[in-house]
Amino acid sequence: MFTVDSISIRYEKKSVIRDFSFSVKQGEVVSIIGPNGSGKSTLLKAVSRLIPYHEGTVELEGTNLSAMSSKQVARKMCMLSQKNQAPNDMTVIDLVSYGRYPHKKWFEKLNQEDNEIVKWALDKTHLAEYKDRTISSLSGGEAQRAWIAMALAQRPKILLLDEPTTYLDISHQYEVLELVRALNKEMGMTILMVLHDLNHASSYSDQIVVVQAGEKAMSGTPNEVMTTDMIRHIYRMDAEIQYYSPDNKPRIHLISPAR
Repeated sequence: MFTVDSISIRYEKKSVIRDFSFSVKQGEVVSIIGPNGSGKSTLLKAVSRLIPYHEGTVELEGTNLSAMSSKQVARKMCMLSQKNQAPNDMTVIDLVSYGRYPHKKWFEKLNQEDNEIVKWALDKTHLAEYKDRTISSLSGGEAQRAWIAMALAQRPKILLLDEPTTYLDISHQYEVLELVRALNKEMGMTILMVLHDLNHASSYSDQIVVVQAGEKAMSGTPNEVMTTDMIRHIYRMDAEIQYYSPDNKPRIHLISPAR
């Protein structure tokens, strides 16, 4: 689906990502994890072209991302940041409608097909009854769903999410991640997201990429990555790992700082 090959990113003269490579297959959910300041969000922003990378390549379906126009990229890939902002008076349906603009010519109005896609995106995210509410009046979880609805209206093949559960309480974290899982399972949408919570990454991912100090420490399935050795080495914490049915994925219980 897309491949990141040996990219490096610098801010001024400081190297923040070094010789980083990984790939994501079509229909996979891949999570990027690592300590604060390790470069997770920077890596995701570079993959989405929000910031430049200075070496290496990113290929999307075999085409170098740097050779594609912004509109071409937007038709295939959508990025949602940690904190998305909209004007105070913008309604949910107006926000979701913006997802159609990569498919329109300059000043071209939405047609019936566009409006049907917007309605479908609202229904898919259970926001139809909120369509005339302003974004500023929504709860954190509702607002996050509205932004995901906008992404759905864009009809991307790949959805990039930078810490989608940040600032949300437990129930809304679950709600958003279950929506992400449904988009992957029901629509075959490829997901690449940055997560802080190790158990969320373990439960919702097919593959996990571990970042430490701007470099790839390891990658693999949750069962391969989520080990007591990894948690001790990367997070400096001792932990216990348990496995639960039906998926037998690791469940992490942090114990104490490693000594």
